[in-house]
Amino acid sequence: MLPIVITALVTILLGCALLHSYITAKRLAACTWDELVAKLHPVESNGVMTVALNHLVPERDALNLEPQKMWILMGGLEGVQRMRENGRILVALASYVERWNFDEGIIIAERMRRDGMQLRRAVTRIMLATFLGRQRMRVPFYLQEVASSYYLMRQRLLVLYETNHAGLYSRLAEAL
Repeated sequence: MLPIVITALVTILLGCALLHSYITAKRLAACTWDELVAKLHPVESNGVMTVALNHLVPERDALNLEPQKMWILMGGLEGVQRMRENGRILVALASYVERWNFDEGIIIAERMRRDGMQLRRAVTRIMLATFLGRQRMRVPFYLQEVASSYYLMRQRLLVLYETNHAGLYSRLAEAL
């Protein structure tokens, strides 16, 4: 009897998570460009870039970036949560480009969706490790995944707007 209850509970939780994701995506798709940009939360861009490049572009002193410094550079748990929330908005902004350049917009949006999945997965693991007090040794690696995913999403979006809508590019770059 217990396995059936656990299976049912897990199924219900997964269903709720999928429904929440679907509703959030639909709400963002219905927003105007200005509304999407207004929803962006401030993120420590320079700190994220430092952690991301430390992970993406290895150098001799790559191990000198300590986990505590990564937390500070990324704005702590609040900063990580803001990046998670912004991830969906960045994908919606990329999808918005499909209105005037379907081919490039859909390809970049799909790449960003995949980056966003990695971002959300790493943030979830950080939150579980933080609140449950387990797997703390892995948190720095998850922080690097969050920073790298967010950095790539941000860069992809900026390049997409720079090449497709220079008029909106400056406003987007300022918001990010």
